[in-house]
Amino acid sequence: MSNDLAHGRATPDERDDPTVRDDRFAERVVLELDSVTKRFGETTVIDDLDLTIREGELITLLGPSGCGKTTTLRLIAGLDRPDEGEIRLRGTSVAGPEFSPPEARDVGVVFQEFALFPHLTAAENVGFGLRDLGDEERERRVGRLLELVGLPQKGDAKPDELSGGQQQRVALARSLAPEPDLLLLDEPFSNLDVDLRVEMREEVRRILKEAGVTAISVTHDQEEAMSISDRVAVMNDGELEQVDTPERVFEHPESRFVASFLGHASFLAGSVDADSVATGVGELPRDLVFGLAPEYDGTDIDLLVRPDDVRAVAAPAPECNGEVVHRRYLGPTVLYRVELDSGDTVACMHNHSDEVGLDERVRVEVTADHELAWFPRGEPRAL
Repeated sequence: MSNDLAHGRATPDERDDPTVRDDRFAERVVLELDSVTKRFGETTVIDDLDLTIREGELITLLGPSGCGKTTTLRLIAGLDRPDEGEIRLRGTSVAGPEFSPPEARDVGVVFQEFALFPHLTAAENVGFGLRDLGDEERERRVGRLLELVGLPQKGDAKPDELSGGQQQRVALARSLAPEPDLLLLDEPFSNLDVDLRVEMREEVRRILKEAGVTAISVTHDQEEAMSISDRVAVMNDGELEQVDTPERVFEHPESRFVASFLGHASFLAGSVDADSVATGVGELPRDLVFGLAPEYDGTDIDLLVRPDDVRAVAAPAPECNGEVVHRRYLGPTVLYRVELDSGDTVACMHNHSDEVGLDERVRVEVTADHELAWFPRGEPRAL
């Protein structure tokens, strides 16, 4: 965008160029939430929350309904005040000892209902917040933004002449027009059809990265969060359970809540010895389990297995270790739930062409080709 350098921002090409060493392009903190707490009456909605976001990041607040993610977004935007703690934008306090209203913060918001002005064209919607610019400069910037979001020919169209995906692109361009320090996206894909949702989340990520914008998205959709984010912040009951890359939060969850919320999670009870881990599906090699140091010899643990880590196969009766108690047809795949003789229950994902019958006795095998995460028996969090 035209003012990247004026704002001290690196353009996308410059951030990716290893020859660029200007201090302006060093990793910089854009947003800090420091021990932020928010209550509504006697209910604590956000509890002592800490979060740091750096320039150019796209981070997603992910969690179930009522976990506090939208309230967090409202606190950042200045629509609500925290009861405790401080919020800083580029090092300047905007909530805490002092409070800056929304209009005084360099923060843009994309609402889930898009909130376009129906009587204005796409170009007029995009340029609405650029009244301080001269006509010629405003027209240039609106044109660049419409091109960025893939709508260079739709400037004269009214919102009701645009598809849902096109309206979302216009709303995004309008929020990017003032070149905010931070962009907030509130459930940005919830009003779109399923197929369009997938297309648009990829497109929105491309647009944000191309514009070099720092952004926070809010969603309860795990697939959406995993596919668009540089980091995912998993929230539960007003607290952050884990903040990390999508790969880390999925493969190495730090709490049972994160493990269970991100996809289907099953737990196998295991006992650690010198060379292996004994489970209800047999002995597993110790090196298949992540981070089992020697001091865990003799420890009882719960191994996290996903549906693609285990497989249920037909076997002679003496070799079977469980029974299929549930079958869910998903089109390309079938999800089975198997009750093991050990008392554990695991979910197995099979190709749709595989035939495993309901109530059938089967042998469950661990087929994972990666290290498995684990938790101490009875503990909610990993060590």
